[in-house]
Amino acid sequence: MVDLNNINIPSLELRRTKQVHFIGIGGIGVSAIARMMMLEGKIVSGSDQSETLVTEELRKLGATIYIGHKADQVPAEADLVIYTIAVPPSNPEFAKAEELGLPMLTYPEALGMISSDKYTIAVAGTHGKTTTTGMLAKIFLDAGLDPTVVVGSFLKDFQSNFVAGTGKYFIAEACEYRRSFLNLTPQILVITNIEADHLDYYKDLADIQAAFRELAHKVPADGFIVCDTADPHLKPVLAGVVAKVVDYPTQTVEGLALRFPGAHLVADAKAALGVALACNLNEVETVKALNSFSGTWRRFDFKGVTATGARVYDDYAHHPDEVRATLQAAREEVQGGQVVAIFQPHLYSRTKDFLLPFAEALVLADRVILLPIYAARETSDGSIDSADLAKAIRATGHQAVETVPDFTAAAEAAGVAGQGDLIMVMGAGDVTAVSELLVA
Repeated sequence: MVDLNNINIPSLELRRTKQVHFIGIGGIGVSAIARMMMLEGKIVSGSDQSETLVTEELRKLGATIYIGHKADQVPAEADLVIYTIAVPPSNPEFAKAEELGLPMLTYPEALGMISSDKYTIAVAGTHGKTTTTGMLAKIFLDAGLDPTVVVGSFLKDFQSNFVAGTGKYFIAEACEYRRSFLNLTPQILVITNIEADHLDYYKDLADIQAAFRELAHKVPADGFIVCDTADPHLKPVLAGVVAKVVDYPTQTVEGLALRFPGAHLVADAKAALGVALACNLNEVETVKALNSFSGTWRRFDFKGVTATGARVYDDYAHHPDEVRATLQAAREEVQGGQVVAIFQPHLYSRTKDFLLPFAEALVLADRVILLPIYAARETSDGSIDSADLAKAIRATGHQAVETVPDFTAAAEAAGVAGQGDLIMVMGAGDVTAVSELLVA
C-alpha cells in the first residue's frame, strides 16, 4: 500500500481520479462514495461478500460489481482503491492493490477528504445518527441549501444514501467504530447519545468517551456541539470544549407531528432542529420539513401486511437500547394487538457482552423469535449462540420465546400473527429478507 504519510493527500484530489475500485462496496457508507464517483463520471468497480439491495442499485447505475473477493478483480489501471475498515490485510484484493502500488484509502479517510472543503455537519452517537442525518438532509434540501449528504441508509425521500449538492454544507453520518469519525473536522457536531458498543474494538465505555472527546475538541470556537448535556455519559466528553454547546432536549418544538411513533424519534427531531437553528434556518419551515420526513430504509420501515392481516415492519436495531426503543414504539403503534419480534443478533461479541440487556429489551414483545447470530466480521468460538439468549429471556419469566434455524422457519413461526398484530423484524444483518417473505 502507498504510504499515505509520504504523499500529499489533498493533492490526490478525488475529482481527478478516473477509475476507482472499492473493496466492500456493499457497505452503506462505502456505497455512498461509489455513487458520488459515478455521478462524477468515473469508472467504478467493487466487490462484496454477498448480493444485496445496495449492490443491485450500484449495478443499475453502471458499476461493475463482483460477489466474492479475488485478486484479479482489482484493475491494474485503477487510480485509487477505497476499502472498508472491516477488510483485513489478508483480503486478496487488498494484497493485490498493495502489490500493484495503487493509492489506497479507507472509507473514513475518503470521507474526510470529501468534507475538507465543505462546512461539515457530523452526526455521531451510538443510536439515532442515521435518522438524525436523514432529517437534516430533508431540512437543508427543503430550505434550498443544496447540501452534500452521506448517510448510513437509503433516504426514502431521495431513494439514495448519497445526495450530491453544490452548496457549502456537507452533512455526514459519523461512525465511531475504530475511531473512524476522527477523519472529519466538523463545524457542527451532533452527539445523539453515547453507550457502550463495539466492544470488540473499544476497551470499555471510557475508551469510547475518549474517542468522542477527541472529536468534540476538533469543533472550533465558532462551531456548535448539539447534544444532551444532562446525559452523564457526555460530561467527560464536553469537558474543555471551545465550541458553543446546544442542549437539544430542552428545546420546545411547536407543531411537531412526525410520521412515526417513538420518543427516540422525537429526540432525533429535536437534535436536527438544534442544528437548523444554529445555522439560522427558519423554525416553522424546519418543523414542516420534519413533519414531512418519510424516514430511512430499515428504520421502523413498514413493509406490508401478511396474508393473515398482521402489519410487518423492518428495523436495523442491533443494540439493546435500540431494540428497546423500537419495541416501545411498536407498542405505541399496535394499539391492542400483539407485538411479535423476530430478532437476528449481530456479532458473537455483542451478543455475549449484552446478553442480559438484550433479554430485558426483548421481553417488551409478546412473542420473540430468535434467528442464529449474524457473524459479520467475526468467527464463532462456540461460547455463545441464540439459544443462550433464549434462555436469558426465559429467566426473566417471559416464556414466549423460540429459536429457529433460518429465515423460512422464522416467517412460518410469525405467520400465525393476525389482524391487529404487529411483526417487528430486527437486526443489522441480512434479516430484512424475513420481512419480504412475510409480505410476499
